[in-house]
This record gives sequence, C-alpha cells and structure tokens, in this order.
Amino acid sequence: MIQAGDTVFILVSAALVLLMTLGLALFYGGMVRSKNVLGTILQSMAMISVISLEWVYIGYSMAFGPDVGGLVGNLSWFGLQGVGVAPSDQYATTVPHLAFMIYQCMFAVITPALITGAFAERVRFWPFVFFSLGWTILVYNPVCHWVWGQGGWLAARGVLDFAGGLVVHLTSGVAALAAVLVIGPRKGFGRESFMPHNLPMTVLGTGLLWFGWFGFNAGSALAANGVAATAFVTTHLAGMAGLAMWLLIEAKHRGRPTTLGAASGAIAGLATVTPAAGFITTNAAVLIGLLAGACCYMAVSFKNRLGYDDSLDVVGIHGVGGLLGTLCLGIFASLKANPAGADGLLAGNPAFFFTQLFGVAVVGIYAFAVSWGLLKLVNAVAPLRLSHEAELSGLDLSEHSETAYNT
Repeated sequence: MIQAGDTVFILVSAALVLLMTLGLALFYGGMVRSKNVLGTILQSMAMISVISLEWVYIGYSMAFGPDVGGLVGNLSWFGLQGVGVAPSDQYATTVPHLAFMIYQCMFAVITPALITGAFAERVRFWPFVFFSLGWTILVYNPVCHWVWGQGGWLAARGVLDFAGGLVVHLTSGVAALAAVLVIGPRKGFGRESFMPHNLPMTVLGTGLLWFGWFGFNAGSALAANGVAATAFVTTHLAGMAGLAMWLLIEAKHRGRPTTLGAASGAIAGLATVTPAAGFITTNAAVLIGLLAGACCYMAVSFKNRLGYDDSLDVVGIHGVGGLLGTLCLGIFASLKANPAGADGLLAGNPAFFFTQLFGVAVVGIYAFAVSWGLLKLVNAVAPLRLSHEAELSGLDLSEHSETAYNT
C-alpha cells in the first residue's frame, strides 16, 4: 500500500541525489585549471541527460527487471512498460513504482560522472559520452542487479551494500584506474604544477555533495523509518570524522591543514560509510570515518610513487573508500542497528566479513576488466585523448569554443 510519507521521502531523496551530480560538477570544476572548468562541468551535466535516457529505456529493466540467471534483469520493462504509479511487488512496496525507478536513476547518473575526475583535462567530449553510455550498460546495470536486483547472485550469497559502496564507488573507482592507465597522464605531469583554479567552487561542490548524500544514504532505506534515521546520522558522523582525520594527518605530514584537504576528507568519509550506513551503529560510523580519512589520504599520497595521473583522486577516494567501506561493513555490521542486515566480525560472525571480501573481489575484477576493454574499443574507434595542441589550449576552447572567464 502506498504511504504518502514514504513517497515524499523518496521523491525528495531522488532530488537530493540529482543535486549531488551538480555538486560534483562544481567539486571537480574548481579543482581543474581555468581553461578546463566548463568542459569538466559539462561532463557531469551531460550524464544527467545521457544516462537518464538509457535508464528509462533499458537500464532500469536491466538492473531491476525480472531476473535472468542472477546476472541481469530482462527487458520486459523496456521504456518503463509496466512501471507505473502502483507500488512494485518487489521493491519499495509503499511508494509508486515510478518513484523507486527515478530514485535509482539518480544513482545511475552520478556513477559514470564520478569517473570523470580521474581523466580530467585530457579527454574528448564525444568519445567520453560513448564510453560512459557503454560503461553504464555493461558495468553499472549488471552489478546493480547482482547486488540490489531481485534474484541477483551476489545478494543471494549474502553480500550487502546499503547505498552503493560496491555498486557506485568501487565500480567507478576501478574504472577510473583503468582509464588513467589506458589514457595516460596529462601533458607535463610530474614536471608542472596543476593547482586548482577555484577552491571556493570546490568547497561549494563539497557542501552540495554532503547535503545530497543524506538523500543518497538515508533514502536507501526506501521508507521514512528508523533505518533512514540511522543512515542519516551515520552518514554525517562519518563525513565529519573523515574531514577531521584528513586535516590532522595533513597537518602532521605537510605542516598545515588545507581547505582542499578538508573537502577531500569529508568526501572520503561519506563515500566510505555509504555501503554500511544503514547497518551500523553511530560509534562504528565515527570509526569508519576516521579510517577513511587515514586510508584515503595515504592512497592519494601514494599515487605519486606509482606514477599514475588520477587527476582529481577518484581512485584514492572513491575506489579505496568503496572497498574499505564494504569491508568495514563486514566488521562492524550489527543486527541491533538493522534486523534486515547481518552481524559482522565484531559481533561474532567472521563469515560475513569474507562474504563482503568476495563481493569486493568479484565487482572489482569485473568492473576493471570490462572498463579496460571498453576504453580500448572506444579509443580504437574514436580517440579518447585530446591532441597535444588541444590539451594545451584547454577543453573549454578546443571542445566547446567557450571560456569560463573573460581576461
């Protein structure tokens, strides 16, 4: 039966997750050089249109439609056939099916947008769009079905992911790693300074992301109930703990805390708690946030030693955060927090930790392998990389014939 309160909650949460993609555009846009800001923002904005269309016609049916062998949904809901205002008998039974569909659409939109930070400042627009569309079909939709779809094989094995540690953050993080390896570093990487051109823009983006994350995590309870309240509180606590830990380590390591560090630490905490938000206690959320701040800081610092150009730290924050958070769920999960979840390692159930580890391995390997292959295919058909001259002039002029600032 449809409940008005739950319906309002899910619709508002969907709007908040859409706001996250726009916040991500500003978050990334502020961190690139001024000649690339509009091109970087447009990459996220384009996903709102491209992936929404894909979701309506095939994506939703692939991810949540009637199961085919535990691997994918069939296409019986093509073009939203059979998806109307009546509640679904499989998902979110107290809200219209359309409300659940559009809420999940916003997750599909932001996931490929996250990847763009890894190859910022050096990828052509249309090949990027083709890659993102193919990636959503081949990676996001199947993994979403495995973990969240009715009959999905990872869910059947007991793998849990409350709001997207595996489905969103790990998939985008390993795809980002594949992308930087295939595409290569920016011109001058390791020799020139690539300073953010507008940190206030990045801070504004951080605020919009943090605000929207309450819809992302609390909304994943799919009802206005106690689990939603738990996820809301754990989300905030992990975000603030990640921010604090990043600043403390940065002050010790570099001699002073920075605004960019505060933004990065907050996002690290928020990303890491995402898979666990509705399954853990508040104290566990603080611990997860502290671990996120420390581990993601080290991962971001370590990239320079490895020599790969993850421009805006997608691998170090979202990839590592998704992995860490999924494993932390295997440690800190408690049936006292959510009877529909599981007990983790600390509650006397080590088997659940290994279940989560299995989920990380499967999703990580699959997403990396398919992303690598798809990048190679797209690059062979339409080169992903900007020409040397275009990269020097910047995305804004070379790809879009516009500039953000008149100087």
